[in-house]
Amino acid sequence: MAQTGDTVSVHYTGTLDDGTQFDSSVGSEPLTFTVGSGELIAGFDDAVTGMEIGETKRVRLEPVDAYGERMDDRIIQLPRDEAPEGLEVGQQVMLGQAPATITEITDETVTVDANHPLAGQVLTFDIELVAVQ
Repeated sequence: MAQTGDTVSVHYTGTLDDGTQFDSSVGSEPLTFTVGSGELIAGFDDAVTGMEIGETKRVRLEPVDAYGERMDDRIIQLPRDEAPEGLEVGQQVMLGQAPATITEITDETVTVDANHPLAGQVLTFDIELVAVQ
């Protein structure tokens, strides 16, 4: 049984409410992590706790247990003339230590969103515990 402090390996598939798959380990190496270490989002970590090897589980996580709610104060407009050349909408950049996405470029501004791409989303995970060490 998976308990806090155990190193576990799981296969998982993550989907959004509309059925869109956003991530999966199926067909590749399982995800390995230490239960309760904070390496993963809280809801996923909690879901694995207590699982037995070979057990499967489906969990639906509200944003508070996943990547949090989207926050407007994490969307920043910068003067275009202060931004590096060659930026494109959809490009990933770093704002200090935080990853962010370019969401809009106009003649005057560059808009950058530092919210996690899955912030504000309800996430469903199908999880299979494959090993406990």
